[in-house]
Amino acid sequence: MSDVQSIVDRFEIEALRGEFTDAGMMRDPDRFAALFTPDGVWRMSHIDVELVGPDEIRAWIGRAWPLWEYFVQTVHPGTIRLDGDTATGRSYVEEFGRFGDGGSHRNYAIYHDRYRRTPDGWRFTERAYEIRYADSTPLAGSPDLAPFPFRSDEA
Repeated sequence: MSDVQSIVDRFEIEALRGEFTDAGMMRDPDRFAALFTPDGVWRMSHIDVELVGPDEIRAWIGRAWPLWEYFVQTVHPGTIRLDGDTATGRSYVEEFGRFGDGGSHRNYAIYHDRYRRTPDGWRFTERAYEIRYADSTPLAGSPDLAPFPFRSDEA
C-alpha cells in the first residue's frame, strides 16, 4: 500500500467515525444505519445490546432516540491500524444527556472498531462500546430550545 493510499484510508475512516456522531446528533436513522456493512455489528454490553445489520440498527435507534430529551456525543480521535481492505481502531467518547423521564447520564467511553472497505467507502463491520466511567448525577443545565438560525445542511 502506498503512503498516499494509507493517508487517504485514514482520512476516510476518520470521516466515517465523524459521520456516526453527526448522524446520531442529527437523529438521522437511515444515514446512521448505512455506516455499517450488511453484516456489521454494534455492541453495547453495558445495556446488553447486540445489533446485527443496518435494519436492526435502524430499528433500535428509532426506538431509543425518543427516550432522550437531549443527547450530546463528542468523539476524540484514537488509533487506526490498516490491513489492506480492513482496519481496526479505537476512538474516545464523552456523552451526556437527559432522558424524558428526567434521569441523566454522563459517561466516558471507548469505541473498539473494525472497518472494511466497500464499493461505497469504508464501513463499520463491528463497533463495540466500552464505558470506562458513568455518572447518573442529575445534570444542572438544560438544552437551548430556541430555533437555530442556520443549519449546515441547508447551505
